[in-house]
Amino acid sequence: MESDPTPILQELQALAEQGRGFLQSLTRPGWRLYQIGILLALFALAQLGAWALYGRLYGWLREREGWPMWRFRTALILLRRLRIILLVVLAWVTVWAMREVTWPSRSYLVAIGATLATAWLFVGLAARLVRNPFLRRLVTWGLWVYVTLYIVDLTDEAAALLESVRLGMGDLQLSALTLLKAAVVTGVLFTGARLIATTSAARIRRDDDISPSMRVLIVKLLQLGLYGAAVFLGLKLAGFDLTGLAVLSGAIGVGLGFGLQKVVSNLVSGVIILLDKSVKPGDVISLGDTFGWINALGARYVSVVTREGKEYLIPNEDLITSQVVNWSHSNEFVRLDIFFGTAYSDDPHRVRRLAIEAAASVPRVLGDKPPVCHIVGFGDSSVDYILRFWIVDPSEGLTNVRGAVFLALWDAFRANDITIPFPQREVKILPGSRLAAAPPD
Repeated sequence: MESDPTPILQELQALAEQGRGFLQSLTRPGWRLYQIGILLALFALAQLGAWALYGRLYGWLREREGWPMWRFRTALILLRRLRIILLVVLAWVTVWAMREVTWPSRSYLVAIGATLATAWLFVGLAARLVRNPFLRRLVTWGLWVYVTLYIVDLTDEAAALLESVRLGMGDLQLSALTLLKAAVVTGVLFTGARLIATTSAARIRRDDDISPSMRVLIVKLLQLGLYGAAVFLGLKLAGFDLTGLAVLSGAIGVGLGFGLQKVVSNLVSGVIILLDKSVKPGDVISLGDTFGWINALGARYVSVVTREGKEYLIPNEDLITSQVVNWSHSNEFVRLDIFFGTAYSDDPHRVRRLAIEAAASVPRVLGDKPPVCHIVGFGDSSVDYILRFWIVDPSEGLTNVRGAVFLALWDAFRANDITIPFPQREVKILPGSRLAAAPPD
């Protein structure tokens, strides 16, 4: 801390004098002391009321079947703040009653207590919009302190005290007040940015006119822009000089660029993938030995789920630099080939007809792109065929539909006496060999 301790001590002494004078005034017999007693009694009543009502209200809430989830959450949030809600109600009723039967000045401290309790309640409820626990606690306590100082008219003195506490780093001078304002303002702006991003993202995902990959890109760019704007705007509104910060961030960026080349490459590759629409969520792809459908596109990786339920996180760079088979890039049609053979004694025209009928009987095989069967060669033991058919749902699996066609072929050939040969070897014992000369057992 590079600051002169004299101003800090002077501000602390001034605040201490004001606090001592205020406490001394409360200890003198009179309406101020009575109002302190009334506030303590109201707090005790609110505590007793919370103890008495919490169990009943919680049990009643558990019986509310059919309520939407947002209503349950709102009710639980209010139930957890039952004590301060009762305190607010009791305090304002007491203020109204005292102003009706006596002078307004005799309810001054009770009114301040009611105002403080109301402000604390609304700050606690509003802070629920901040999801990050640490940031939520920081915003909550910062606003509680601020509204308390504002209501008791000590904002100028507290601001002067925080301004006198400074942190110096070369030409950059930061006060405790600036840091506190930056934290609170940035937290509030972050909350607003999150609400806007969530609402906008939900609308973008429901827009069927935008391709899935472009939806992901738009949502990510929107989030990046909103959160970045919240940070820089919060620092600017808090009084930060961003000139030095820009130079420092540039130097840090150069260092990170050398150390995080792979990460940056994956980030850039992710943007390229979203822009050229080569892959998108729901596509069925093959990359090396990995076959599955794309579950999600991330900033650094692509999530691919296989038929075994395994989820592979493939770096975006691999999808750019490696050969990727996209089974559903331009359309969902996929052609599959099956090789089989039959005996030379079987009529090949009949075999082809039975094979086509067997493939067409499988539900996933397309009828508007009918199967075809061709002879591809004459083998040592069989006439070799290829059976080709089309499907339109590769995400449902390829091995299972091949197995179903093979099973249909087996049933059709068994029913029509078509033989599937297998290699056979004939062993001859030549005269004069040891086996020929050996006596039988």
